[in-house]
Amino acid sequence: MSLLQVEDAYGGYGGADILNGVDLHVAAGEIVVVVGPNGAGKSTAMKAVVGLVKIRKGCVRFDGNEITGKRPDEVARLRVCYVPQEKNVFPTLTVHENLEMGAFLRNDDFSAQLEAVYQIFPPLVEKRRQAAGSLSGGQRQMVAMGRALMLEPKLLLLDEPTAGLSPLFTDMIFDKVKEINATGVAILMVEQNAKDALALADRGYVLALGRNRYEDTGDNLLANREVAEMFLGG
Repeated sequence: MSLLQVEDAYGGYGGADILNGVDLHVAAGEIVVVVGPNGAGKSTAMKAVVGLVKIRKGCVRFDGNEITGKRPDEVARLRVCYVPQEKNVFPTLTVHENLEMGAFLRNDDFSAQLEAVYQIFPPLVEKRRQAAGSLSGGQRQMVAMGRALMLEPKLLLLDEPTAGLSPLFTDMIFDKVKEINATGVAILMVEQNAKDALALADRGYVLALGRNRYEDTGDNLLANREVAEMFLGG
């Protein structure tokens, strides 16, 4: 059984559908990557999972239970954590305070998880008392991902985690995605660096105009000539 199932989802903003029957599923422990052109509905699909976009038709199930229409905080309590592409840190708070904010739904001792996050992202240790807004783009992305990990998610949703980053930080973020996944966290990732993302994915989806165009293993999508020519730059 899939950990996450999005079935025949229609929805969008202000009464206009961006999603036109999207289907996605993520099994426990998988890395699943969603790629496609701008406006394809990739980020909208992610937001629909966590309750930031209303689904007009279709359903979302997590761990066997329907979560369609639940508020974002209710979804987060199920340990589904979302890292948006932009404005994903509290810039005036320190790195440490940002991570603590990630545990706002917890009422237990989260000190062990805090240290685990610092182990995953060692560069944050020396920056822990520094305002998150003063960090580089790659370091801010580490803070955002680390904050999401404070809830010990079963499923981590990453929306364009390498957008605007240097090649060095892009490679580092992809390495961290693999490292986080190795701890048992399933990952659903929308990514503009499609070739590199599909190379580390168990499975991938190609969306276009709010619909599924292709679904296959990451390797098979990379080897698909039509996919390469239409969506991966040849």
